[in-house]
Parts: sequence; structure tokens; C-alpha cells
Amino acid sequence: MMPLVFFLRRNTLATLGLIVLVLIVLAVVFGPMISPYTPTKLDVLNKLQGPSLAHWLGTDSLGRDVLTRVLHGGRFTLAIGIGVVAIAFLVGVFFGTLAGFIGGAVDMVIMRFVDAMLSFPALVLAIALAAAFGPSLNNAMLAVSITLAPQFARVARSQALAVSVKPYVEAAVSLGLPTSRILWRYIFANGLGPLLVQASLSLGSAILQTASLGFLGLGAQPPLAEWGADVSSNLQYLRESPWVALSPGMAILLAVLCFNLIGDSLADWFNPRRRNELD
Repeated sequence: MMPLVFFLRRNTLATLGLIVLVLIVLAVVFGPMISPYTPTKLDVLNKLQGPSLAHWLGTDSLGRDVLTRVLHGGRFTLAIGIGVVAIAFLVGVFFGTLAGFIGGAVDMVIMRFVDAMLSFPALVLAIALAAAFGPSLNNAMLAVSITLAPQFARVARSQALAVSVKPYVEAAVSLGLPTSRILWRYIFANGLGPLLVQASLSLGSAILQTASLGFLGLGAQPPLAEWGADVSSNLQYLRESPWVALSPGMAILLAVLCFNLIGDSLADWFNPRRRNELD
């Protein structure tokens, strides 16, 4: 607990990002429970109504409460972002750590495949994969996971190369400990810091890419509430009813900004030179 408090006291932006992120999470978790509206209920007689006491963020083109859809959509968007990073973390770290520790032909094959995937822009690759898999929320999640896994593999490999030459790893190898134990207890455990930084930064990227796929019609399908899809479906009403598209757009902006602030602060914290400057 004390290291976390010390970290937050030394990083104002991380503290601000964490506070806003906690408020967003609390809103999307408990907000729909107290909202008197449902995200898919149509009320065309009250479509495109401006913000009021009855509808704090107004209504969309089908009369649905915008605030309710933002809160429900946040559940999907944030949960998918966390799920995407978890999958990419597990797959990328496994293959990256294996490549860095074993080396040789295994390293060559794994990293050439990783380099080939990294040669494509992440969003372009995610669009291609989502289009190939078919438009759905699960397929969009899988597509974004595939694009993020190579980034974790590169970081994990670099950490494995740096840690595997340490005396305690050489001692573990000389004692004949199982490879799985060496990878888990020594390589992975001692290279976790940069991987956590990559994970925190990837959360913002995962949310943004998932929302982008939803915006393009390759992610969540109507009438499901999802931030990217809601921006896309209401973009045509931006001039006369800006709250309809700006509300989910601002939710995406705040969530991505919070994760990036936390990730940047973690990167400085795990960098000894930057940590000395902060002290």
C-alpha cells in the first residue's frame, strides 16, 4: 500500500488520471442500476431532445436516453479493453519470454513473425482482421488482441534477454531447475515492471481501437450500446444536436487519457533516471 501512496504523491498526473478513471468505473458500474431508462427503449416522440432534468445528456435520434447509453456502453467498452489487454498480455509475454530465454531458431521464428505483424499499422491490421472474422463485438475483441500481442512480445523478449544473464538465473540453470520454473519465478517476475507499463498504455490503445472498429461497423452491432458505435450512428446529427455524438466521444477521450496518464507516470517511475528527477 505504501509504495502506491508514495507513487501517487510523486505523480500528480497519475493521481488525477486514477481519480477520474475510478469515477468513470463507478459511473458505468452503478449508474445503469439507478437510471430510470433502458438503453434500447425507443421513444421517437422525444427524439433529439436537448439536455434537461429528465434527460441529463438529451436523447438520440430514436428517443433513447443518451446518458443511459453512455453508461451501459462504458461497461462493454471498458470490459473489452481489459479483456483485450489480458489476452494480448498472456500470449505476447509467453512467446516473447520464450524467445528471449531459449534463443536460437525459436527466437528467430517467433520474432520474425512478430516483426511481420508490427510492420502493419495496428488499426489497419485490426480492421482487416475484424472484416475477415465478421462484424461482431467478440471478433473485434479478438482482432485487437492479435494486434497488441506483438508489442508485449517485444517487451517481454527484451526483458528476458536482460534478466537471463543475471547470476541468479545462471545459478538456477546450473542447479537443473525446470525451464517452466525459471521462466516464471526468475525471468517473468524480475521483468514485470516494463510489462505493466506496456499494459497500462495498451489499455488506452485497446479502448480506442475497439471504439474505432465499432465506429466503422465492425464491432458492436445495433441496438447494443457501445461508445464507438454510438458516435458513428449519431454523427449525422452533430450540427443540430451535438450532445448525441459528443457524449460517447468525450467518454472515449477521458478513458483513453486516464490510462495514458497512468501509463506515462509508470514509465517514468520504473526508469531510475526519471525517478531521481521526480524525487
